[in-house]
Amino acid sequence: MTAITTIRIDHAALPDPIILKDPYAAARMIQAALREDGIIAEASDLISHLKIEIPTTQLVAASAVLAELQLI
Repeated sequence: MTAITTIRIDHAALPDPIILKDPYAAARMIQAALREDGIIAEASDLISHLKIEIPTTQLVAASAVLAELQLI
């Protein structure tokens, strides 16, 4: 069994080019960016925030990608 880490990002914290007035599209874009770097990620849009689930073993790599996207 793999431990999973959940990262939550408030919609208001998203940079303007990423939010695109469509949080669902932002979640898809973030998920694609993580997967391009080999990170098994599931991103979804919730009412107040984006939820990103990743294996805890990939947390450091995912953090680097999210920092590159200026999300953290």
